[in-house]
Amino acid sequence: MNKLYLFLFILSFQMMSSQVYKKSEPFTHTYSIVARDSVTGDIGVAVQSHWFSVGTTVTYAKAGVGVIATQSLVNPSYGPRGLALMEQGLSPQQALDVLISNDSGEMYRQVAFLNTNGDVATHTGELCIEAAGHQQGKNFSVQANMMLKNTVWDAMANAFETTEGTLSERIIAALKAAEAEKGDIRGRQSAAILIVKGTATGNSWEDTIMDLRVEDHENPISELERLVNIHKAYDFMNKGDLAMEAGDSHEAENLYLSAQKLFPDNLEMQYWYAINLLNNKEYTKAHPILTTIFEQDNNWRELTSRLKKSKLLVISEEELEKVMKL
Repeated sequence: MNKLYLFLFILSFQMMSSQVYKKSEPFTHTYSIVARDSVTGDIGVAVQSHWFSVGTTVTYAKAGVGVIATQSLVNPSYGPRGLALMEQGLSPQQALDVLISNDSGEMYRQVAFLNTNGDVATHTGELCIEAAGHQQGKNFSVQANMMLKNTVWDAMANAFETTEGTLSERIIAALKAAEAEKGDIRGRQSAAILIVKGTATGNSWEDTIMDLRVEDHENPISELERLVNIHKAYDFMNKGDLAMEAGDSHEAENLYLSAQKLFPDNLEMQYWYAINLLNNKEYTKAHPILTTIFEQDNNWRELTSRLKKSKLLVISEEELEKVMKL
């Protein structure tokens, strides 16, 4: 990037940031994590707080750029402005320094930046309500304020570093570790997780891997974990749909079955698995599944005949007649 352009870009941010602080800013005291998956390159941010809809205020991400958590006496502008600065080539520390140096309320801020290389920068203002602190590690930063105990961020860091699995699973483990240390002194209310690709595709609809929020719940981390698992199940469903569209019914069957294992009580997942069994001519396996589904909701029977017309169900008229009588 042209150095003069970068200087002018940063200067414009400094001018915009000088009047950012307002006493009306929300008290989103909380704990959060920003993290990168070293295998896939995916980057994510997650948060929990005793505050309604915390994800709308704290979590920010852009594929190919980075993720940000901005909390405590929160300044939401750190999110979009921080991402813009990193997109222009600044490191997380440089971007954070620009915003902090021009924020009259920086002593109340707690902010974490992470870029696609896994570089992190974290700020815990000196007037953040105790217990407040943060810990950085390879490809992550955890931070918390207004906690009951000062052990929260160490527990989160340890959980993230020692948990095996996907990025979402490791992030959830960190959040659960915070709750195990009693978390927010006020209790709990909402949570969110946002994961994007480390390398942008150019298609925004493909770049967001996971964007889930629990706005108000007595146990938001458990609910968020449940939603993450359902999200994984539907990811299998989506891939199954693509395989079905491509005419690969055997691959679709495997994918639908994987989804069903994660969400066994969901009728739709059972249904599409059975439809693929029909397409694979495994009628004796499909019929009892469809019978159970039709007994619970006859609309699935009607849908089956429509699938035949759309050529997504490729069976003979004789077999369709048998299915419609189940």
